[in-house]
Amino acid sequence: MTAILLNGKALAQQIQTQLKHDIKQLKRKPHLAVILIGNDPASNIYVHNKQNACAYVGIESTLHHHLTIDETDLLKLINNLNHASNVDGILVQLPLPPNISIEKIVDHIDPKKDVDGFHPYNVGLLAQNRAQLRPCTPFGILRLLQAYHVSLTGLHAVILGRSNIVGKPLGLELMNAGCTVTLCHKETHNIRKYVEAADLLISATGVLNPIDSAWIREASIVIDVGIHRLRNGNLRGDLDFIVARERTSYITPVPGGVGPMTVAMLLENVWRAGITHPMEK
Repeated sequence: MTAILLNGKALAQQIQTQLKHDIKQLKRKPHLAVILIGNDPASNIYVHNKQNACAYVGIESTLHHHLTIDETDLLKLINNLNHASNVDGILVQLPLPPNISIEKIVDHIDPKKDVDGFHPYNVGLLAQNRAQLRPCTPFGILRLLQAYHVSLTGLHAVILGRSNIVGKPLGLELMNAGCTVTLCHKETHNIRKYVEAADLLISATGVLNPIDSAWIREASIVIDVGIHRLRNGNLRGDLDFIVARERTSYITPVPGGVGPMTVAMLLENVWRAGITHPMEK
């Protein structure tokens, strides 16, 4: 058995093309404010890519880049953006410096402008299955599975990782879609039995080879959220792709799977925030 590749790159391009068309129909362009703290090379690349994607679909983006800033001044900046009538979405690029509380920053963003979908209000709406702005990576995974007509109803989904960014909100998304969900983490005992029982396995650990890919159930579906740069410069996911692909029915490649869908859902959230809460003239 060789799995069908879930091509997130191709689907993300389709979504961006549709967004580009939809945004052209608007009287004004949505506007995303991006906050970047420090000079982390990876964060710089991620922000650059997000701004390029915004430009492609017709979203205006403004970068607020501070090499250093204290928490009080960052909260003031977010407060100003919350009240700025020309700003539809606010994105704070993670990670933040250790002197700044991620929870306090996320809590301070206006939920209507929270295009990452991390605010407790938006996560609460997702938990009640009436989501508005949804966490981008989990939403992207759902959209990718739907595009390939994968029926999720009744599947046992096993998620490796319990982060607030992927694991926990993805569990909510999958429960809302009809799955029975098991969320595994580093304290989980006998993780192998859960992996072997999974109809749908999602690895979002950020750790290379968190499990033996030979444990993966035959004909299951595998979503690999991780991305790692090897010494030779190549990129790969959490899991051993070669082994996993021979056992599964569907699998995401790395790169070209989940990553592009995360960016596409960010753009869709900005567009949705813009049309739901139009800018004052």
